[in-house]
Amino acid sequence: MKSGKSSLYDDLKRQILTMELDPDEDLDEVSLSEKYGLSRTPVRDIFRRLAGEGYIDIRENRGARVIPLNHSTLRHFFLVAPMIYAAVGRLAVHNFKPKQLSDLTDTQERFRAASQRLDTLDMVLENNRFHEIMGEMSGNVYLQPSLGRLLVDHARIGHTFFHPRNDDMRQRLQLAVEHHDGFIEAIKTHDEHAVVDLVFKHWELSRENMELYVVPNDMKADLPAELGPWRKKDAQPV
Repeated sequence: MKSGKSSLYDDLKRQILTMELDPDEDLDEVSLSEKYGLSRTPVRDIFRRLAGEGYIDIRENRGARVIPLNHSTLRHFFLVAPMIYAAVGRLAVHNFKPKQLSDLTDTQERFRAASQRLDTLDMVLENNRFHEIMGEMSGNVYLQPSLGRLLVDHARIGHTFFHPRNDDMRQRLQLAVEHHDGFIEAIKTHDEHAVVDLVFKHWELSRENMELYVVPNDMKADLPAELGPWRKKDAQPV
């Protein structure tokens, strides 16, 4: 059985990744202490640990909050994510251990099962774990923290990827599952070029799906711009 401290750590990570806690949401130290049966000192320890991993932000005299997700965050994310994922993939091919490959395969089967039953929360968590394991495979102490920080926002930005609303999005989800299978096979066969090629295909798929959510195709204005009430010079008396 997990301790209250471990439960708090795991629950906060999960709630941030799955958007149960909104970006910028304040974390109430007192209520969390009561809920998990902890004094405020271990709660603060957990906050500091999660801040170091990129999940929360601790502000002087203002307490802790979920790490923001704003224009600046998105810009930095889209600029560097493909480069880091590609570097992680290259190193994973050369440095992976058999146990890590086994863990990656097991995680993929859980992700596949979650995608088949359209379980959004499990898909988010298993996808996150899949890419975490690839980071562990890289064995690079510089890349792993950067990857971990990216995955926090990738899970939050791409949350709708795992909540498909139409057949097109379901097909995209199936393609993501196939990409994961391809990663496993390419790593197993030490095919660096195949891994990097998949990284960019997988990234493009995620990016397109994020854009579909931000600018949905079925959004329509109530009136064409040229007929809007602000066009007073064109208005005709009723």
